[in-house]
Amino acid sequence: MSVQIERRHFTVSEYHRMAEAGILTEDDRVELIDGEIIEMAPIGVRHAACVAKLAEVFSRYLQSAAIIWVQNPVRLDERSEPEPDIALLRRREDFYSQSAPTPNDVFLIVEVSDSSAEYDRKVKVPLYARAQVTEVWLVDLVEESVEVYAQPFGGGYLKFENLKRGDTLAPQAFPDLHLEVADIF
Repeated sequence: MSVQIERRHFTVSEYHRMAEAGILTEDDRVELIDGEIIEMAPIGVRHAACVAKLAEVFSRYLQSAAIIWVQNPVRLDERSEPEPDIALLRRREDFYSQSAPTPNDVFLIVEVSDSSAEYDRKVKVPLYARAQVTEVWLVDLVEESVEVYAQPFGGGYLKFENLKRGDTLAPQAFPDLHLEVADIF
């Protein structure tokens, strides 16, 4: 006899109420993906360094052109609020203190991976595509590559590039900001 186990999916509002009630704390490394609370992998030294390096480069070149949103929530829909490593956001006077950014606010999302590349590739990238995030970079520290996804369509991306050392890249929204892939690592 098989047992049917039903999962309870949560909304973003319910997820936030869990934090307000102390069920989830700031020390919990979790994010809400398709209604499920997913534990995030611990941040390793290489991962942290890569995020810090990218945040510094973006800050230096973009100055006041975008808000650099580091490991903070982006509300994609009623059931998903991931915390990408970096999101480049449209400027807002309140710095998103009144409400979390949504896909319309996002220029670029960057996910840095040293152990979760497959999960990011198969779960998070399609999630961003369904939400119409215009561009996503998956920085794979193991392969030392940057996968660039752009032009969301039909739950995926029409444009894909896998860039390695020797290649350069630039965010679609900021085409004058050229980065050497080797400098990311």
